[in-house]
Amino acid sequence: MALPPLRSLTLALSGAALALLAGCVPGAEAADDPRLKVVATTGMVADAVERIAGDRVQLYSLMGPGIDPHLYKATAGDVRAIASADLILYNGLHLEAATGEVLAEMGRRTRTVAIGEAVPDDRLITSDAFGGSHDPHIWFDVALWANAVGAAGDALVQADPANAEHYLREAARYRQELQQLDEWVRQEVARIPRERRVLVTAHDAFGYFGRAYDVQVEGLQGISTATEAGTADVQRLARIIAAREIPAVFVETSIPRRTIEAVRAAARALGADVQIGEPLYSDALGTTGTPEGTYVGVIRHNVSAIVSSLAPELGA
Repeated sequence: MALPPLRSLTLALSGAALALLAGCVPGAEAADDPRLKVVATTGMVADAVERIAGDRVQLYSLMGPGIDPHLYKATAGDVRAIASADLILYNGLHLEAATGEVLAEMGRRTRTVAIGEAVPDDRLITSDAFGGSHDPHIWFDVALWANAVGAAGDALVQADPANAEHYLREAARYRQELQQLDEWVRQEVARIPRERRVLVTAHDAFGYFGRAYDVQVEGLQGISTATEAGTADVQRLARIIAAREIPAVFVETSIPRRTIEAVRAAARALGADVQIGEPLYSDALGTTGTPEGTYVGVIRHNVSAIVSSLAPELGA
């Protein structure tokens, strides 16, 4: 019998029910591998764990390539993995919606850390369109994501002190790489002429990117893809594109292409020759084993796609 989607659960899920759920996991499987069992929600969180811990942990990622965390529904295997975890790491800041609330409640019985909440409050963006909550897409500001990576490393150290030296070393190494990546992003984005430095996307996931790297960001949908875009939203973006002569708009890999096709059609009706650029990765990483299957690879892909589409005269 299939288990219900995890996001449909509520905080009413009791400790007793969780204990019963944990009992569904065969004890023999847990005994076979003594390593720390870590569950990560998004690909970005899982990638941080993999970079820091490597093969010193058993890592289970809930949301694979193309999975939208705003709309995620857990499988039976996901629920079993969560129930047997020694450590659960998630983004937090309401990215995982109801799933995040359940994970927070599980902190009473399992070490659970929302690594995105390591970002100082004064560096978070608050959105009225998201019910006054913080924008959770912190990974698009590489410097902010380095804070979350540090929190992931600290959580691993606390959960597995025997490997603390390894986790601390690798977390520091990864954060140094992110500092270099942040500098590269700034240099690349600065190449786009300021009047064309406008990023039009299917949903408003790039607010931190815009603030950090001086880009005007306009999204068709709100911060959560659970919201619906209307005709007025489409026409508003079309007018911006036509007025600023923006050469390209973008759709994300985790969102249907039709959400941006309407904007393109409306802009062309106003005489704007606008193209749809190479798809961007927003809420999910790419296929495992490809450069875009990593956080660093996604940032490099996105920035290269944005620069080449908004400033084609610069060349490849």
